[in-house]
Amino acid sequence: MSRNNPPRWLRWTLAAVAAVLVCVTFGITTAKADLSLGPHEATYTVTANDRLIADLGPLGTVVTDSPLPFTLGVRITVHEIPADLAAVDTASFDALAGDLDGYLQFFDTPQQTVRTVAWALIWDAVRGTGTAALVLVVAGLGLRALLGPARRRDLSRTLVPRTWQITGAVLVTVLVAGTVTSSAGPEERAALPASPVFAGTALEGARITGRLAGVIDTYSGQLVETYQANEVFYAGARERLNEAWDARVAEQEAAEAAQGPPASESPEETDYVTLLLVSDLHCNTGMTPLIRDLADRLGPDVMLNAGDTTINGTSVESVCVDSFASAVPDGVPFVVSDGNHDSRLTTATELANRQIVLDGDVVEVEGVRILGDRDPLETRIGGGTMLAREETPEQAGERLRDVACEAAGEPGLGGFTGEDRVDLLLIHQPAVGDPALESGCVPFQISGHMHKRIGPDVVGYGVRYVNASTGGATKGNTSVGPLRDSSEMTVLRFDPERRRFVDWQLVEVTPEGEASVSERQPIPPPVPLPDEVPGDDGVTSGTGSTPSTSPSPTGN
Repeated sequence: MSRNNPPRWLRWTLAAVAAVLVCVTFGITTAKADLSLGPHEATYTVTANDRLIADLGPLGTVVTDSPLPFTLGVRITVHEIPADLAAVDTASFDALAGDLDGYLQFFDTPQQTVRTVAWALIWDAVRGTGTAALVLVVAGLGLRALLGPARRRDLSRTLVPRTWQITGAVLVTVLVAGTVTSSAGPEERAALPASPVFAGTALEGARITGRLAGVIDTYSGQLVETYQANEVFYAGARERLNEAWDARVAEQEAAEAAQGPPASESPEETDYVTLLLVSDLHCNTGMTPLIRDLADRLGPDVMLNAGDTTINGTSVESVCVDSFASAVPDGVPFVVSDGNHDSRLTTATELANRQIVLDGDVVEVEGVRILGDRDPLETRIGGGTMLAREETPEQAGERLRDVACEAAGEPGLGGFTGEDRVDLLLIHQPAVGDPALESGCVPFQISGHMHKRIGPDVVGYGVRYVNASTGGATKGNTSVGPLRDSSEMTVLRFDPERRRFVDWQLVEVTPEGEASVSERQPIPPPVPLPDEVPGDDGVTSGTGSTPSTSPSPTGN
């Protein structure tokens, strides 16, 4: 080997580094994600100009600092925007005004969208890099086999003296490939003045061009007022909630201290399972920090969601699911029963966040046996309510009853003891649980849907509790901005020895920004079970108390 030729180990090292650079460059420069921007679906792609640029076609662009590291930027292509200025008529701007709530929601908490997008792009870049590496390895092995030993030696003698030239060529190629993804030059970016509309907000420094600037000017007052109102309201409510919780905990500790050490048989010595319940969040991400603070202070074993996390179940609302998922402490299971305003897209996002989405089977979480399913109905704003599957709410209730009774005893709904049953039926609409409660196969049910708290009440041979809206949602009003109605969360405790829920505690935040935490209140015991539960004919045999026939609430 000539003294001018690099040693073998160096050549292989340079080849490996070059291959890695090519793969990483390919992965980064081709990374993209189909997510949302406000009320619109959008495609995010990586650039090399360290700016986040939202391309709204003839309406203009929004330019701000990139959330990605190094000099990487992001270009956002927003869908559903007219293709040319001729198409931007009064109807188009009316549609934009109709989407204003979506823009306000994004404007309220843009950080969650940025985090979601950044992680999606990073993971897509990793996948692209891995794919490119796999292709290179397979292609290299295939080429090696095709060439044969003799031809490989001939090529080696030709290429080895040109090692440094080849290395330089690869570096230049990588550099060019990276720079061609730039969306705008420094001169163009420098010519865009920062919009004064966003001064002092989470989007400070953003630059607006084109016809969109007029829209922003038109709604700038509402945008800024919404941002400022949200900041003030939820910061104050968060402070009041923390104070109220800490005060209640201090009272409970003082009361326990005054009673002295509990006797060995005292139920206070029971190792309860603590559950935190939310419901009907309806994309009010302003409540995320409050839920997070309460969960951090409470330290629940399980968190429950009784459905309607979104408003319309669209893909653009996945950012809402991501936001609420960020409020769950690490390692705490989050069990969800999707509601009529959710969708399969909502479910997919929940599963991606490692949530336990109920689908008609019994699951055991921290020792609590939970049964539930997605709501049999789907409601879409402007589209009404329809069946989500070939099953009515009544049929869904009967199916869940049969699953609960089969888990409790024999498939034929035979006799059983209370210890055999599922512990909790978690469903969105209260009425869907009537057959299970009346059968005696379910001792406790949790629901949402009504946007008001009901119970806990004895129904059939069980107890039903309906949680109000945690998002403060009211019929006909958006959940964006300060609360329009009280937000409620419920803390429940489950006794694993007696296999029953023993008490509940209400956590409430009012539209005035005040917060309160109630004392623990006992959950009424269910009606004692007869010897047997109703058979297929609905006739109860055996002896026992007569179950309650309280009608189930119905709502929107």
